[in-house]
Amino acid sequence: MPTKKIPLRMCVSCRELKEKRAMLRVVKNGEGKIFIDFSSKASGRGAYVCDNPECIKKLKKQRILNKVFSCAVDDDVYTAVEEEYFGKQQN
Repeated sequence: MPTKKIPLRMCVSCRELKEKRAMLRVVKNGEGKIFIDFSSKASGRGAYVCDNPECIKKLKKQRILNKVFSCAVDDDVYTAVEEEYFGKQQN
């Protein structure tokens, strides 16, 4: 029986390959709207961030999503990513 291949994605902060389902996906869709994609199925340009606290902090500090999507990304997108990650940690 063939083993199922696990999809890997590169974290935009640390540049490490990790399992796709363990990462948070941020998408810029065709209309230019940027949001967290919880389904991992939204169409558009995706950027993945791993669950390392240093990666989450670096993402906002260096404004990495601005570089990935080649446009200005609102602070509320970065805040939503932080809240999504750090909110999970406290539960």
